[in-house]
Amino acid sequence: MLLPEKLVLDTSVLVEYIIARSPYRSIVEDIFAKAKRRELELYVNTITLAETLYTTTKIYKAANIENPNEEAENFITWITAKARVIDIDTPTSILAGELKKKLRIALPDCFVIASARRIGGRALFKKIEAEMRNVIEELRELGVVFLEEIHKL
Repeated sequence: MLLPEKLVLDTSVLVEYIIARSPYRSIVEDIFAKAKRRELELYVNTITLAETLYTTTKIYKAANIENPNEEAENFITWITAKARVIDIDTPTSILAGELKKKLRIALPDCFVIASARRIGGRALFKKIEAEMRNVIEELRELGVVFLEEIHKL
């Protein structure tokens, strides 16, 4: 699968980067490498940043990393140096709410999709979650892509 020029990253994708034995880590590394070479543009919204801080702190804590919150904050700083940050505005919030009503998936996921629509890009998630299976065609129509469907770049 060829990657689109603009990707809005979900927390699930970002977390893959810090898990050494993740099956998708090398793909995420390749995505960041392509962005560094300006072959694609990466974006992350502010809700995803908050969710990523929370999630990575838990992961670092479970891994007995010293100062897990500081490490999570460092990861957020690293992300924001690699990806453009999308602030959530009123039209994006309304679209996310409409997507939540229609798709019945997690609200943060709706914000990722709404953010992608706002910038003319595509939302990237790790995999098709159970709650997404019933609406997979609608997600594909919205341009959503999944790491599990991307082969080594």
